[in-house]
Amino acid sequence: MVRRSVGALMALALLLSGCGGGGSSGTASGGGSTSSGGSTSNGGSTGTTTPSDSCSRRNRQNWAAAQLREWYLFPETLPASLDPTPYATVDAYIDALTATARAQRRDRYFTYLTSIAEENAYYSSGSSAGFGIRLSVDSGQRRLFISEAFEGAPALSAGIDRGAEIVAIGTSSTNLRNVNDIMAAEGSTGISNALGPSTAGTVRLLRITDGSGTRNISVTKADYTLTPVSARYGMRIIDDNGRRIGYVNLRTFISTAESALRDAFAQFRAGGITDIIVDLRYNGGGLVSTAELLGDLMGRDRASTEVFDFTTFRSEKSSNNSTRYFIAQAQSVAPTKIAFIGTGGTASASELVINAFTPYLRERSGLIGANTYGKPVGQIALDRAACDDRLRVIAFATQNSARQGSYYDGLAGTIGASCQASDDLAHPMGDPLEASTRQAIDFLDGRACMPIPAPATAQSAEATTTTAPTTTSTGASSGLRREGARRELLMPVRPNTQQRTVPGIF
Repeated sequence: MVRRSVGALMALALLLSGCGGGGSSGTASGGGSTSSGGSTSNGGSTGTTTPSDSCSRRNRQNWAAAQLREWYLFPETLPASLDPTPYATVDAYIDALTATARAQRRDRYFTYLTSIAEENAYYSSGSSAGFGIRLSVDSGQRRLFISEAFEGAPALSAGIDRGAEIVAIGTSSTNLRNVNDIMAAEGSTGISNALGPSTAGTVRLLRITDGSGTRNISVTKADYTLTPVSARYGMRIIDDNGRRIGYVNLRTFISTAESALRDAFAQFRAGGITDIIVDLRYNGGGLVSTAELLGDLMGRDRASTEVFDFTTFRSEKSSNNSTRYFIAQAQSVAPTKIAFIGTGGTASASELVINAFTPYLRERSGLIGANTYGKPVGQIALDRAACDDRLRVIAFATQNSARQGSYYDGLAGTIGASCQASDDLAHPMGDPLEASTRQAIDFLDGRACMPIPAPATAQSAEATTTTAPTTTSTGASSGLRREGARRELLMPVRPNTQQRTVPGIF
């Protein structure tokens, strides 16, 4: 997620990387060069350069290394010196510099280079190009499913929605390839490749199987704006045998979510609703400011002296440390209990919100579904505008009011209560018949359940939430986020900004 600013420093972001998701941005949602971090007007390159070579690979590598040495949260893990010459890209060099922290699972591809323009477009409005679907794979059975389809995007307009299965992919009927064959030959990376680049105008023919039968549908990728709170199921009031429960589903933490969240909680407050379900099952993160607002909307009974979260930099940068207190909103409610629906795709800003309520609600705050990803650290944005380079650097850690913040293996071992549940593609999210929603209702009703097992070790945590990540020469991870018993959210080898915060999106 992203924090807009820390004093005069820069905007901050807690981003889920490796699987893709967790987000931040430039002017609208984070990012920008630092006034105190050695940056110049072109983003802080080191040494003397001319306009013709300022964006050479070597100068960009040197700039990235200088920023890491100044801001990286784990400076003791950086090599004393590392020649950039053997590394073909800036990304590969960054991966080499941060390899030790990654081996310790403290930086699972959370530090990376991205585009200023791309980030700003996404975090300010949710703008991106694609089919507008969220995909999951069953690697064992070599099957590909639609977990979610987004309003105003090409796929849903073509009649493709949650629960459908894609059985073949091609550019025309003459070259359709079965998903089973693609995965047998190339694994899940082959599926990402077969779907084509995230460029408007890219056309694919998909063979779809759903309740209406099997058919071929041609879909063209287009620019669209992601709606963070679905108009179809993003907010509802569930009648549970006469007891009213507020349900809100947040896809990603971006600024355009804020009015919809306020509207949802205003309805909950007007209805006297105090049992809340917050569905973050696929939410990979986003803006810290939006996460804080969501916390405020559930903090009517929290005093202005009570801490939402602490943000802590390394000792040399401790002047940037901050404490965020709850701020009551006109729409705020005082929850009796909160059921957070999560999966291995739940990360960063999502985990921040869940973790913030644990000291206050304890066993009245429950994680429903599966263990979360595990990302208690966040990135700052360091810009080199002349090259459209934004370096996302892990620079701070977050903690709740009890100073708990070491959930690198997910929240299942730290939250007050938990209940296992599957992600049920046969029903819409928020439907009381959908397995995770049903379990959330049961938790609010006080019914017994099977707890989510807390991982005993970092190795076992990785095994339960992701496939073993593989890397390319650019160092991008192709790890997948677990969302069901066998299904995992599909991530490309090199995720774009949107895919980092909305894991599985294509």
